[in-house]
Amino acid sequence: MPELPEVETIARGVDARVRGDQIVEAWFGSHREPFKTLPARQAKGLEGCTILGVHRTGKHIVCELGTGPAGGSPLDGSCTNPTAQWIVHLGMTGRLLVTTPDGPLAGHTHARLRLQSGREIRFVDPRRFGRLEFRDLARSAAFLGAGLEPLTIAAEPFAGLFRGRKLAIKAALLNQTLLTGVGNIYADESLFRAGIRPRRPAGRLTRAELERLRLALVSVLQHAIRLGGSSVSDYVDADGVRGFFQLEHCVYLRTGQPCRQCGTPIRRILVAGRGTHYCPQCQR
Repeated sequence: MPELPEVETIARGVDARVRGDQIVEAWFGSHREPFKTLPARQAKGLEGCTILGVHRTGKHIVCELGTGPAGGSPLDGSCTNPTAQWIVHLGMTGRLLVTTPDGPLAGHTHARLRLQSGREIRFVDPRRFGRLEFRDLARSAAFLGAGLEPLTIAAEPFAGLFRGRKLAIKAALLNQTLLTGVGNIYADESLFRAGIRPRRPAGRLTRAELERLRLALVSVLQHAIRLGGSSVSDYVDADGVRGFFQLEHCVYLRTGQPCRQCGTPIRRILVAGRGTHYCPQCQR
């Protein structure tokens, strides 16, 4: 499943290509699984809207939409306040691509938004675990992530998330009501860089260990974003290009391979039902 760096990369790429463009026509496929909002309602709400901006919230891509005349843009002041949102969750295999109408149409394409500029936004999802939602902000609250943002959280709030918790620190990092956007890859990589074993009870980590973990998490996420995310399965960015951070993984999916720091073979265990990778020598 795409995690924070992958979703951030896609959101930035889509924003750079379609900000200020207008949605002329919306088409949706017949499979019901991807739709949190009925396709007909999504199409009615999206058509005629101007895309004010695209950003990430947790593991979701949020398109801020406004109404206005054709060609309306936040740059000329004709569309400034969001009146609606289109919310995309990529699930396990989802892709949000910006292309031209004559671009090859991938199988399992569930949505096509035709834009005034001639571009198209396409949502492709072979396994259909992704979700598409439309929110009219006159009737619904804006979409907010359930947990705190790991890229900007300060030391005290971060430590407070884990205080008194008996569950393993790896499981706590994956809890989206605590930190939003962190998944299996970046939990493993951050714990390695912080020197903390994934099964240690979260509430027993010292303040110094938690601060090491916070700094490691921010560093890993930021570096992964710079490299376009990790392409270990189906992930590609808005242009269909794979990321490169998987080339720098220290533990994730490196079972049996030598640790890049000490040479000890990397081990794989299960924590909260998830495959978890760590170095038994470097992590205590």
